[in-house]
Amino acid sequence: MSLLRGVSGRDAVKAFVKAGGIVRPGKGDHVNIKMPNGQLITIPVSGDVKIGLLKSAIRKAGLEDEAFISLLKR
Repeated sequence: MSLLRGVSGRDAVKAFVKAGGIVRPGKGDHVNIKMPNGQLITIPVSGDVKIGLLKSAIRKAGLEDEAFISLLKR
């Protein structure tokens, strides 16, 4: 089973911030994260992030799955 399943929105935002992202306000329960490579990632904070959205955000941030998982564990 993938380690990316069951990741909460808050934990995902924390991991992207550890990777150098800057949190910006979004609409409703969403948060925008400006990554160092210039990409803007939008993550819903409430509940778990679906696997497709999370993998897309990781790719957009310029990270590998393993690097993101290590950021989650820190």
